[in-house]
Amino acid sequence: MSTRPPFIVSASELPEHSHVYPQSEEAMGPTRSVGRAAGLVRLGINLQRLPPGMRSSWPHAESDEEEFVYVIDGDVDAWIDGELHRMVAGDFAAFPAGTGISHCFINNSTMEALLLVGGEAAKRGNRLIYPLNPSRQTDLSAADWWHDAPLRKLGAHDGLPDQLRNAKRSGDAA
Repeated sequence: MSTRPPFIVSASELPEHSHVYPQSEEAMGPTRSVGRAAGLVRLGINLQRLPPGMRSSWPHAESDEEEFVYVIDGDVDAWIDGELHRMVAGDFAAFPAGTGISHCFINNSTMEALLLVGGEAAKRGNRLIYPLNPSRQTDLSAADWWHDAPLRKLGAHDGLPDQLRNAKRSGDAA
């Protein structure tokens, strides 16, 4: 039997990584960088597990990089500009560069979800905005913060998974 070429990878054999933002202890849903492992350099393609009570990232938008999310399994709430939109297996969401559409994905269900998350690899000149987490501005260089992002009206949702919000309330009450 011949050996597979290096651009064919098994996701189950790749390590998972959970991102934690500076000034936070909350781990985001674990990802496997399948695109990088297979040799892609201009596209970022990740498998992201979202256990119940976790989210993909803090709500954000990007100036010059397009992103997408495809729900492979389970269901999640797409947080879009402060409003939740239910997505189920087979649903696809696209975030064109420069629109200022802030987004993240939250698993408020009782079952794990699996997402295919992709977009352009980090591009020089791309800028980010985190409308609910302005503290990120101090973690990024001035050139990386999207100061002139299109103004978008935000809905009332705070971008937190229900479990995290409830835990914070319980902690606040103590």
